Amino acid sequence: MTALPGRRASVDSPAGVPDSLPVPGRFAHLDPDDGACLMEAAALLSSGRFGDSPSGTHPALAALARVVNDSVGDDARRALWPLAADLADARPAGRDYAPLLVGAVVDAARLVRPASRRLARHGRACHARAASLAHAPGGGPATRIGDLLWWRGPGRRHLEQALGVLCAAPDADQRLSDLLREAVAQARERTRGGAPSRKFRCNR
Repeated sequence: MTALPGRRASVDSPAGVPDSLPVPGRFAHLDPDDGACLMEAAALLSSGRFGDSPSGTHPALAALARVVNDSVGDDARRALWPLAADLADARPAGRDYAPLLVGAVVDAARLVRPASRRLARHGRACHARAASLAHAPGGGPATRIGDLLWWRGPGRRHLEQALGVLCAAPDADQRLSDLLREAVAQARERTRGGAPSRKFRCNR
């Protein structure tokens, strides 16, 4: 990682993170001097611009990172801070990536509530969509609009509902942190051109 020129040094930066990054914090911020969430830090590292939706991060992964950042305690958030550099360049191109990621989060939530029929349905739907798109071509505008509608509709709802279950778990910090680390590792592997995994691994 490289330091951003002209940024305020933070005495609270975790080891391995540029001192030039803002202090880790929850939620969105208007200015880096007030702190930054994990995705705002990733945006600074990728483009020098301050925002929580950097172009180098897949929207589904960014959504997961924002919820994890805002939900875990201060110690867990600081421990996740080095992920900002990997998140800055984690945008797999495959159309199956978003449903794979959401399906992995739903699977993690089912470990907390194994009897939930709703989570079971959502998991099946996500994995079925991922399988159908695994080797699908990029397509034209209609295909992109269809993928966007899925993500902004059922995909995002499935993600939010599963994360709600994980956030309510007694060991939520550990579960959420492990899930995000694995998701980032998978996204980086696929972004670098590694063979896509048909199913995300999640720490159990």
